[in-house]
Amino acid sequence: MSSHIDTIKDFYFSHKRLPSYREICKICRYKSTRSAYLLVNKLEQAGLIRRDGKKIIATELLDALPVLGRVEAGFPAVAQEELLDTMTIDDYLVPNKSATYILEVSGESMIDAGLLPGDLVLVERGKSPKNGDIVIAEVDGKWTMKYFFKKNGSVSLEPANKKFKTIYPTEELKISAVVISTMRKY
Repeated sequence: MSSHIDTIKDFYFSHKRLPSYREICKICRYKSTRSAYLLVNKLEQAGLIRRDGKKIIATELLDALPVLGRVEAGFPAVAQEELLDTMTIDDYLVPNKSATYILEVSGESMIDAGLLPGDLVLVERGKSPKNGDIVIAEVDGKWTMKYFFKKNGSVSLEPANKKFKTIYPTEELKISAVVISTMRKY
């Protein structure tokens, strides 16, 4: 059945919808829609899908990725693949979905923090910044992404690149969001 689940997932990710019963027969090489119906029952029992009348709808679990173990980032060690859990990327990266959005990084002022042009950052609105957080800020009418520091009532926005200067707001400072994660595709 797991190969049929993978087939259904592949269809879902490429078509942005789940297949109909007839399409399930075709892609799983079933001869009857009864076999497709039984597969849908199993997928529903596993919590991967739900039905809304005749329509089949994906649940968040269908998007979940397997967590297959740990890998040593220090000295080489024997790796063992075992299913530890499953999770969606949203579950891991987005604790407050209604307040979170994505921005694309441009410029090089944060490269020493590992934020390169073209990277995507997940940011959360309404989160109070702590010293050392990376924030999205409007400073004197201009937008920037920098480290936030507050000392003795004075705020500074510090870059992560020695080629850029620390910003000390002179007129106005609005912290729009705090960076909570970054994404880079290789």
